[in-house]
Amino acid sequence: MALRLRSSTSKSNFLNILRYNNLGFGTASHAARHLRTHDPTLLRVSQNPISRFCNTMAEKLSSVGENEDANAQVMDFPGGKVAFTPEIQFISESSKERVPCYRVLDDNGQLITNSHFVQVSEEVAVKMYSDMVTLQIMDNIFYEAQRQGRLSFYATTIGEEAINIASAAALSPQDVIFPQYREPGVLLWRGFTLQEFANQCFGNKSDNGKGRQMPVHYGSNKLNYFTVSATIATQLPNAVGAAYSLKMDKKDACAVTYFGDGGSSEGDFHAALNFAAVMEAPVLFICRNNGWAISTPTSDQFRSDGLVVKGRAYGIRSIRVDGNDALAMYSAVHTAREMAISEERPILIEALTYRVGHHSTSDDSTRYRSADEIEWWNKARNPLSRFRTWIESSGWWSDEEESDLRSRVKKEMLEALRVAEKTEKPNLENMFSDVYDVPPLNLREQERQVRQTIKSHPQDYPSDVPL
Repeated sequence: MALRLRSSTSKSNFLNILRYNNLGFGTASHAARHLRTHDPTLLRVSQNPISRFCNTMAEKLSSVGENEDANAQVMDFPGGKVAFTPEIQFISESSKERVPCYRVLDDNGQLITNSHFVQVSEEVAVKMYSDMVTLQIMDNIFYEAQRQGRLSFYATTIGEEAINIASAAALSPQDVIFPQYREPGVLLWRGFTLQEFANQCFGNKSDNGKGRQMPVHYGSNKLNYFTVSATIATQLPNAVGAAYSLKMDKKDACAVTYFGDGGSSEGDFHAALNFAAVMEAPVLFICRNNGWAISTPTSDQFRSDGLVVKGRAYGIRSIRVDGNDALAMYSAVHTAREMAISEERPILIEALTYRVGHHSTSDDSTRYRSADEIEWWNKARNPLSRFRTWIESSGWWSDEEESDLRSRVKKEMLEALRVAEKTEKPNLENMFSDVYDVPPLNLREQERQVRQTIKSHPQDYPSDVPL
């Protein structure tokens, strides 16, 4: 299947028209004519057919000759010329056929005939697979640790490993990541160690966040990975702002933000897409459409053909990808990144996948979906099995390497868990630091009250937190 992104629109110099209009040229069309006459370098509306606001400033209908068909009249309006029709025509709520899903490997891990994809070297392919396995083992061990009462909370990425690792592999370390809470694989790819993951989940003094965040809310300034926020979709507008900043600084980088299908039900999603399109920000919106927003199925969230069609409504080029196909994800993200930076535009990627694990350790997903459904996805469309088949058929992997990898990662993960669990917690004063240079009176009073309460009721507070 060919790799095609659904087209939207291109560039303009609309702000110059507004600037001249504000200087007293009356109407926007007067400003446009003045620019063409006196400063043609600022505005080439008539000469540039791909301009986003081509021929949008005229305020009157096109003139019609005495013998011209009235049906041929058009209206110049922001966005381009609009034709008229004498018929009552409503745009359909959906197209007759759903948007196709780009994939490279079939369910059995075999290349689809005539597939178009970005070539992956042996080194990159092996690292992709190794990190997918590592992510899976890390999830299983942390999940069991939570069930044993050693962690307060955890959320796995089981079933979505390909989206994590393949997208990360297609990006540059300079690209800025605005994650949700199911993208630890991006950090893993960039060099975040198993020990660092464990330190964050246990909230010890070696944690980057100084124990202030709940588990799986990772962050790394060094790796250009903004700290996870528990509130849904708030990272999306932030990513657009960062992307616009990268554009202004002429950086060879883009912003990348991840979210689930449930995030598209938030107002921040719509605001971010519109913001990105209007400002022509180089940002990738990667949606993990796994069918469920905790217990709410997509059928109860929207009536559109998934997320991919929402990009066109905002003028954003979009593509739907098989999120369980690592080669397809790598190719789509790699191509989208090049477009976003070279063309200065946002791109929306809808990755179709399935959340095999529970939403989190606070959830029992068998209460709203069948165990048979979960098991089918885990076996029939497992992203690790599919990609392993491909690298094995390429002569890049073996059963012996598989066994060695899993044994080594499990050993390293258990050791990281042991160390993190025994490491001292951050001092209580960290609850009140790093916001103000000089803490205000009310914050100092809160700290005094907390310390007094702990002193009065020591049995109700953990003994391993230094005061």
